[in-house]
Amino acid sequence: MFTVYVLKSVKDGNLYIGCTANLENRLRYHNAGHVKSTKSRIPMKLVYFEYYNDKYLAYAKEKFYKTAKGKKELRDKF
Repeated sequence: MFTVYVLKSVKDGNLYIGCTANLENRLRYHNAGHVKSTKSRIPMKLVYFEYYNDKYLAYAKEKFYKTAKGKKELRDKF
């Protein structure tokens, strides 16, 4: 199972969109400062996630959420 997730920085309010097979472990990595793109923005809070059985669908959805149209769709969800 794969998870597309959205994190929000408590520090600056910006969003981070990612995809993983192990959400709990990935959140730990983000908040421990091991992810280059979020290291300076920790702590990160999980604000949204979706599960997918197909890895390719999950990565396609992550890519979509990183577009302007996808970000608008995310804002409408939360």
